Amino acid sequence: MAKAPKTPPKTLAVASAPRKPGRTTSAKPRAPRAKKAVAEAETVIPAATSGPSDTATAADATPDTASANPFAFPGEEQRQMIETLSINLAKAAMTAQAAIAEAALAQADRPAALSADPFNVGPAMNSVMTSLAARPDKLFAAQADLFNRYMDLWATTARRVSGEEAAQPSKDKRFKDPAWAENPMFDVMRQSYMVTADWMNGLVSSVDDVDPRTKRRAEFFTKLLTDAFSPSNFLASNPAALKAMADTNGESLVKGMQNFAADLERGMGKLKISQADYGRFVVGENVATAPGQVVWRDELFELIQFDAATDQQRAIPLLIFPPWINQFYILDLQPENSMIRWLSSQGFTVFVCSWVNPDVSMAANDFDDYLEKGIYRATQKVMEQTDQDRLNTVGYCIGGTLMGAALAHMAARGDKRINATTFFAAQHDFEEAGDLLLFTDEHWLNQIEQQMDAAGGVLPGAAMADTFNALRANDLIWSFFVSNYLMGKEPAAFDLLFWNADQTRMPKALHMNYLRSMYGANKLTKGEFEIGGERVDLSKVRIPLYFQASREDHIAPMNSVYRSARAFSNADVTLTLAGSGHIAGVVNPPSANKYQHWVNPALPDTLAEWQAAAVEHPGSWWPHWAQWLHARSGEWVAARDPNKGPLSPLEPAPGSYVKVKS
Repeated sequence: MAKAPKTPPKTLAVASAPRKPGRTTSAKPRAPRAKKAVAEAETVIPAATSGPSDTATAADATPDTASANPFAFPGEEQRQMIETLSINLAKAAMTAQAAIAEAALAQADRPAALSADPFNVGPAMNSVMTSLAARPDKLFAAQADLFNRYMDLWATTARRVSGEEAAQPSKDKRFKDPAWAENPMFDVMRQSYMVTADWMNGLVSSVDDVDPRTKRRAEFFTKLLTDAFSPSNFLASNPAALKAMADTNGESLVKGMQNFAADLERGMGKLKISQADYGRFVVGENVATAPGQVVWRDELFELIQFDAATDQQRAIPLLIFPPWINQFYILDLQPENSMIRWLSSQGFTVFVCSWVNPDVSMAANDFDDYLEKGIYRATQKVMEQTDQDRLNTVGYCIGGTLMGAALAHMAARGDKRINATTFFAAQHDFEEAGDLLLFTDEHWLNQIEQQMDAAGGVLPGAAMADTFNALRANDLIWSFFVSNYLMGKEPAAFDLLFWNADQTRMPKALHMNYLRSMYGANKLTKGEFEIGGERVDLSKVRIPLYFQASREDHIAPMNSVYRSARAFSNADVTLTLAGSGHIAGVVNPPSANKYQHWVNPALPDTLAEWQAAAVEHPGSWWPHWAQWLHARSGEWVAARDPNKGPLSPLEPAPGSYVKVKS
């Protein structure tokens, strides 16, 4: 046996034979001394070339031998790429590990989670599994169905590999990269996942002997699980992410892990995925820029009057009550999509109630406070400022729920200050309120109540954001997970998502009453809800009402809004159905020429009947609403200047309350 050398082997001399640039060099292995040859070969440093082909490697001399040589090594350029990739992969791993370690330290002093199963999924899944176990015939049929689906998949794959059948691109946004269809391996991976996920979700949905809400909870969380395990969410099985890593020699992954670390830091140890480039927007500078003045401020809201955009305005002013879950500037993002600017351009005097972002001092505030100190006070101040004895109002989302209850309260007391009201994506009948009902069983409500107690009596803004994101996990969680972390991209400068992340806190008393009374017991429609000392009845409201619903709304589903419209059984109700969802269905300026809307003057028993007779129109529903609103806004008067009314201006719009962050 040869003795180990006491000194490192000398660097091998570069072959003097002519060598072509870019070709690899390698040493021929000798059978008896293969290991030593390899060790020596590892020390080879190829000579750099600066001119035309004037040197040659051993591989050039014996191409067949060199190409079959398992010990051949890449050239300098390839070697540097591999070294860069290795360094970047190590750097990405260390960045992620350090971020996770810091997050663990940040969370160490915090109390443990209140429950390992805060949404009470375990009992729901147990009920579903028990039902399936009691039906072995159904399980056997399901297994056979899965086997047949995979047999079809393998047959289809075989035809595609042999060139008999072309792969079809997926319509699923997660698999939009062409490689998912063009590469046989990724195509099989994608289709196998789709088969399994569809089978699992279908199996849970097939259960028919459990409580409907229990079944829906199991369906919802099964879909959350299958969405999470999509191959698009993992680096090793995402062709677009792998290509980005290869094209950048791993720099995309380094940047992705830096984004991951920044989001953990921003969430103080909890992952808070960035959905937009938050640094690109400043409230009052490039969002929420409609000119106007704050003409009233108290502990609950700022009242903003916006400047006139026409020489004349309608006599009856318009006051908008946005949801207090978010800030009001969803209606004033950019000049081109600002509803507030558009309404002003149509000749309306526009006011907005900008709710305060409540702190722990407001923990005991309830619906009574938001009615008396919010609705009643704000409407009174608008009438003072415009010298009118009545006004029109808008209630958006939960602001519309409060506005509906306020109308019933006014009807009970004979108060006629409201001339007409519009509801954007607002619910009053919560019987079919969508997936948010899954988060409102008593088990979860106790959990959220304890969470608010731990926060001093308010619900942190991030908690509600997490809930809304979970309702659309693929769009609001996983798409950003892939883009930000696996691809290393910077979040887009998107005003709507910037606003979406600007969540506010909510007082405990108000929020728990809302969840239990509305989602839990549906008291408002049943005539059992008490507010301001009255048990209110929606059927007593008799003023004109305009309801807007959105076809793809996942927060205020169109059927729930339709039921709400019918709950005002003695009012003059007009309903319009818009395309898109909870936000884009509302914020759709005519200039965008997007989506469509449907109108039907009747209000039959069911939404299906209404849709069957509805007439579709292209584009925004705003002009239809403006026509309705003009007919109920009085005569034309000289344009009003916010600086010259009885209420002294306090500061320019958008005011101070909208700038308070949670």
